[in-house]
Amino acid sequence: MLEHEKEIVEYEKLLEQLKEQGQTKGLFADEEILQLEEKLSGLKEKVYSAITPWERIQICRHPNRPHSLDYIKEMCSEFVEIFGDRQYRDDAAIIGGFGIIGGERFVIIAQEKGSDTATRIERNFGMPHPEGYRKAKRIMKIAEKFQLPVLSLIDTAGAFPGLEAEERGQGGAIAENLLEMARLQTPIIVVLIGEGCSGGALGMGMGDVIGMLEHAYYSVISPEGCASILWKDKGMNSVAADSLKMHAEFLLEEGVIDAVIQEPVGGAHHDQKAAIESVKHFVLEKWKYLSSLSIDEVLDMRYEKFRRLGHCETVGQ
Repeated sequence: MLEHEKEIVEYEKLLEQLKEQGQTKGLFADEEILQLEEKLSGLKEKVYSAITPWERIQICRHPNRPHSLDYIKEMCSEFVEIFGDRQYRDDAAIIGGFGIIGGERFVIIAQEKGSDTATRIERNFGMPHPEGYRKAKRIMKIAEKFQLPVLSLIDTAGAFPGLEAEERGQGGAIAENLLEMARLQTPIIVVLIGEGCSGGALGMGMGDVIGMLEHAYYSVISPEGCASILWKDKGMNSVAADSLKMHAEFLLEEGVIDAVIQEPVGGAHHDQKAAIESVKHFVLEKWKYLSSLSIDEVLDMRYEKFRRLGHCETVGQ
């Protein structure tokens, strides 16, 4: 339970008890229950309309928030996974393969955190090694060969920062992915479903259309990392979360993303199926648009999209 949701959860429990008593003992009329439900709706609106950037980070990291595997299982009528980077090993933090979504064929690459202790360890908590990025690049080149669109699902706290990852060329692997995604001759749709932190996210995040769930975040650094560097105080996490402007509405304004995908009230963990259905609708809608363009038009649009980022003006001397 998240801190800002405690009052809501307690009210919901009380309401359930009153409903049960009303049914078994006839203590409460339907009109009274209806009034209590309306008060609960008002409470939710009040709480969720006032959540802070740091509280949204907690929503983004909620253990019940759907992860990439949940999206793949729900959205795809068929999915065939591809393993390995053909150089070193398979990285379980990256999932990739062929999928059919709404009757349309896609090549999917995704970052997966795991859903319990065993799978989180297996997936390295969604932090890819260099071979993970090389695996993603290999799968994207297959998509290009067969002229299939790429769907990239982003959800990582960052690329794995261990010594062995650096020894195997972590920075180079991410840079190579950026180069390949910039010139890949097939459409790329990117969706940020959770955390999108640092180069770990960017290494799979260059696309023709970039959508972002309402409570996901996309940033050069985590709030904790920012607070430790600037203030050397983890108590400043909330200040860092506010200062970084890492949420969807700010990134949409700056042109970093193209669309905000609404989540169920309170976050995707409250209604996983509704959140996944929203992402599926977004993906199919954007693919319908991209499929109407020639590959030259897609590449020109991609070039212009990223050239516009970071625009600034010099005033005076």
